[in-house]
Formats: sequence, C-alpha cells, structure tokens
Amino acid sequence: MSDDVGVYDAMSTLRAVRRLRPDPIPDDVLRRVLDAACWAPTGGNVQPWRVIVVKDPAKKKALGEQYAKHWSEYHAFHLERIKDASDKEIEGAKKTLRAGDHLADHFGETPVVLVFCFNPKIMAITDIKLDRPTVVGGASIYPAVQNALLACRAEGLGCVLTTLLCQSEPQVKELLDIPDPWGTAAVVPIGYPVGKGHGPIARRSVEKMAFADSWGEAWS
Repeated sequence: MSDDVGVYDAMSTLRAVRRLRPDPIPDDVLRRVLDAACWAPTGGNVQPWRVIVVKDPAKKKALGEQYAKHWSEYHAFHLERIKDASDKEIEGAKKTLRAGDHLADHFGETPVVLVFCFNPKIMAITDIKLDRPTVVGGASIYPAVQNALLACRAEGLGCVLTTLLCQSEPQVKELLDIPDPWGTAAVVPIGYPVGKGHGPIARRSVEKMAFADSWGEAWS
C-alpha cells in the first residue's frame, strides 16, 4: 500500500487508467479495496448494492466482447462530436480514445473486473416522481464505487469507472447469474498500470463550478 498518498492527493490524481497489466492483484490488496467500498454511506444505511469480483478468464472475455462493441460505438460518436474543436482538443481526445482502444482490446486480460449491482426495491428514490431523469438512487451506489476507486489509487492500482456495459445488462446478468430485481450500475476494471498510471487531472475550477447562495452568483 502507498502510505504516502493522502486523501486530497488521491482525489486530485485519480485518473481514468485504461492501460492495465495482467499481473495478479494480491488478495489482501483486493480486500482493502472492497473494504473501502463497504464503508461508503447509503440512504438509511441499507447498502442496496453488491459487487461481483470477476476473475474467471472466460467471463472476463465475454464481458470484454460486450465492452468492445459499445466502445467502438462511443469512439465513433466522440470523434464526430469533436470534429470542429481545436487541434489541441482533438489531439487530447484522441489520446484518451487510444487508451480506451487498448482497454477494449485487452479487457479480458484485466486481472480483476468489479461489477457493481443495485437493488431498486430497497432504495429510497425520492426523485422518481419528478419530471426529469431520476438520479437520487445513485447516491446509494456510486459513493461505494468512488471509495473503491480511491482505494485503488492508494494501493497503486489503475482503474476506470465505465457504464458502457449497462447497455448490455441482460447479457451481463445472464453471464454472472445476477437475479431480478438487481441491475448493473458500473463496471470497474482494475490492475497495475502500464507506465505511470495516475497523475494530475484536468477539471474546471471552483470558480466555474460553485455559486454563492443563488445560481449564477460567483463564489469566492
């Protein structure tokens, strides 16, 4: 474990790492990552999520085949979306897409794939009647995913959160014997990174993201 990685360091350097080595992850390291996920808060402390730790080569290969299909579609969509961007932005996007291509090509070789599932029957989804997409249920799922990602960062593991496989939920549920009414919320391939892995991230600043008391009022 990387003892010198503090929580702020971890959050500010948690990159999406898609180039992963096939080297096995020790059980004690994996246990700490899963422990971190279990510490996450959930509505009513119900913990309406479970995670399937996929190591079986055949199952990882099958997941990878589904992932590659959806990644190919996303790759083409993203290139079309940025076609009028600056040369610098396009080159940056292509670098990310190349890393995604690598993951799609080597998904089955990833040492561990975490498949996060949820049960909507035991979740307090307080926004379900509003005239917009519901998001509140995710508050009882994605903190566990984020905890796992931060733990991976602390352990020197590369990781990336993807929801592309949610488009193949019927196939994933059949492959992993996930019963109804459980659904899939996220898939996290993890492994030791090829090359440097994590590092400084690019995000909008607080000045662009936070308001004071009312929408549009600058926070300072």
